[in-house]
Amino acid sequence: MMKRLPYLSLALTSASALAYEILLMKLFSVIQWHHFAYMIISLALLGYGASGTFLALAREWLLKYFPYTYVGNIILFGLTSMLCFIAAQQIPFNPLEILWEMKQLFWLLGLYLLLSLPFFFAANAVGLAFIYYKADISKLYAADLFGAGLGSFGLLGLLYLFFPASILQFIALTALLGALISFKELCLKPKTGLILLLAVSVLTVLFLGRENTLKINEYKDLSQTLRISGTKIVEERSSPLGILTVVQSPDVPFRYVPGLSMASVMEPPDQLAVFTNGDGMRVITKFPQKMEQLGYLDYQTSALAYHLGNLQNVLILGAGGGSEILQALYHKAEVIDAVEIDPQMVDLFRTKYARFAGNIYDKENVTVHTEEARGFIASSAQKYDLIQMSMVDSFGASSAGLQSLNENYLYTVEAFQLYLRHLKPGGYLSVTRWLKLPPRDTLKLFATALTALERNGVEDPKKHLVLIRGWQTSTLIVKNGIFGSTEIEQLEHFCDDRFFDTVYYDGLLKSKVNQYNILEKPYFYQGALSLLENREQFFSDYKFDIRPASDDRPYFYHLFKWKTLGEIFALRGGGGLHLLEWGYLVLIASLLQAVIASIVLILLPLVRYRKAKKHTMATSKKRVLLYFFVLGLGFLFLEIYFIQRFILFLSHPLYTVAVVLTSFLIFAGLGSSYSKRLAALKGYRKSARYGIVGIVIFGLFYILTLDHIFGFLLTQEAPVKIAASVVLIAPLAFAMGMPFPMGLSELGRHSESLIPWAWGVNGCASVISAVAATLVAIHFGFTFVMFIALFFYLVAYFTFPLQMKG
Repeated sequence: MMKRLPYLSLALTSASALAYEILLMKLFSVIQWHHFAYMIISLALLGYGASGTFLALAREWLLKYFPYTYVGNIILFGLTSMLCFIAAQQIPFNPLEILWEMKQLFWLLGLYLLLSLPFFFAANAVGLAFIYYKADISKLYAADLFGAGLGSFGLLGLLYLFFPASILQFIALTALLGALISFKELCLKPKTGLILLLAVSVLTVLFLGRENTLKINEYKDLSQTLRISGTKIVEERSSPLGILTVVQSPDVPFRYVPGLSMASVMEPPDQLAVFTNGDGMRVITKFPQKMEQLGYLDYQTSALAYHLGNLQNVLILGAGGGSEILQALYHKAEVIDAVEIDPQMVDLFRTKYARFAGNIYDKENVTVHTEEARGFIASSAQKYDLIQMSMVDSFGASSAGLQSLNENYLYTVEAFQLYLRHLKPGGYLSVTRWLKLPPRDTLKLFATALTALERNGVEDPKKHLVLIRGWQTSTLIVKNGIFGSTEIEQLEHFCDDRFFDTVYYDGLLKSKVNQYNILEKPYFYQGALSLLENREQFFSDYKFDIRPASDDRPYFYHLFKWKTLGEIFALRGGGGLHLLEWGYLVLIASLLQAVIASIVLILLPLVRYRKAKKHTMATSKKRVLLYFFVLGLGFLFLEIYFIQRFILFLSHPLYTVAVVLTSFLIFAGLGSSYSKRLAALKGYRKSARYGIVGIVIFGLFYILTLDHIFGFLLTQEAPVKIAASVVLIAPLAFAMGMPFPMGLSELGRHSESLIPWAWGVNGCASVISAVAATLVAIHFGFTFVMFIALFFYLVAYFTFPLQMKG
């Protein structure tokens, strides 16, 4: 056996594999929709489980030629990472037709098989190294985790510099560099076949990478828009937040004014459309010569607040294309703070399209903050006359139920409490959203505001709320005070002039509702009254889940109830498809498919193990299965919990994922490296148990103290909060790096033939856990996810795979 360990090649392979996984999520979010990307990539990761099965069945032959099989698998990973994605784009899979066309299921299966292939080869290389160097698993596992950590962090940097499709070539070449380095690490004599494979792979990646372009689904907003005569893409920019595409339509001008009243006689000026990842259309509006030409913005439901009071100090959350800034300027707001998370959008307004947009981001009374909205307001001491959120999510994704997996901390009860505390006395919180029938998120929003007012100690919250609707949008206004008769008169006058319907205010007569945009019944009015009079019963009886979201369960878009599925499915041929929450159902389908595939992959090697000699397998297979399965579940559950908890603290989802994921992997790598020395003194079992005890203790400590720690550090600058995050994660992650390599090392002593199977079991569990943790969070909250994770580690504590006696 070679003494030199392939640290660097293994680290580069792991870095490339994790970067490839995250990049595929980005790429398929652009090509398809994010929830189908989640489904495809999570199941493609079953390539790790398939690798374990393959290694278990072909172990002897692979180990006999280890240097060549190890290098060969790295080369094949680099080559297939490019080829399989390009081939996957040729598959005509359309998720919107999956209920009608059986062939879509075959196309979906084709995607699974294609995209799982690169992960299969990467896992083969790592698994082979673990088996071959069984006495040094801890060191190799540390290299594996270090590489993965650096891969996740490095990809974030690359996404700031290059378009995602270009990064695919970089990842493939990095893997091939790892293969080249492995020749030296293993002191491998070059063989013609292997050298030729490496050379062909490099040339293929370089050649195909030049022409690699993304083929966006024909039903996405951008694809549909580009079908209009004369439309053309005039600008594209990319960052970790997504690809921004600017579209011009000189022949058929854009007239994008969400919820514009039928009473409006004014047309908007010229507009440019802006899409994020091919969806979520927003517009940049040409600044007119006269302010009066912006009068059409006064005919949106979102303009109501400006008619209720004298609003001088305005905060806009989600500035986007600047329509709300224009609306505030039209209504002569003296001070306008606007928050926009995407620096690309801000840069569009300040550079190339500054003149077109009238330099509105740089006007004397406008201050634009490039931050996450919730984080900005949490760290601000300023109070406002108006806090406004309008159309923060896209209509296409929202109406189709595509966002049900999206965590959104802007629409939680705690967020509303925060907004209300930042209003001046008599100030307004105005939230405008797309209108859906039957009523769903509008009522959920109303319930959220009610709950927030109650938790803030308001005695009679019904007097603090008004709700109106147009034909396309609804606007909820929450006042820091009681609405007076003058404000109600202004509201009614505003609605009557613009043909908007008043849905609710305290004392509203039923005869005054449902007058203009007439529905069969006054559903919104009835829903609002039910929430005021018998909320819990209404929650229970209603066909959609409209219970308020919380910071522990931030799934505002999750509205699905199982009891409604049959009724909705029966309507699929009559236009009822939009009532289905695709995101949630895809999650369920992903879990079922992952469980079924995992069962097959886990059970298949057992057929061979029955014939294995007893001395090569001196450990209970049940203990091996349970130990490595719960470790795979527990590790991902903890990662997901910490990512979600730190999003609010670090105030930026991208920085959070980078900091948390990188910290977890690197410090887990340190823990794995240390466990080798600890095992020399205490043995593998005790070392693993020390790690598990540390995980449980630190986990319980964080459940009890994280909120207090975050509250103490919330106002600190970003570098301080990032450093604090690393310090908080480090001890837990360090302990998490110990149980897995200790278990594999124990198998290496007396049951080495079970190592590849354990590797595959852990891989299958990791796929299941990513889906299962999200489902648990949706239904029970992230705190429960943490408790379940600690339970999994306690199970591992009692199932360590010791050698059987006798």
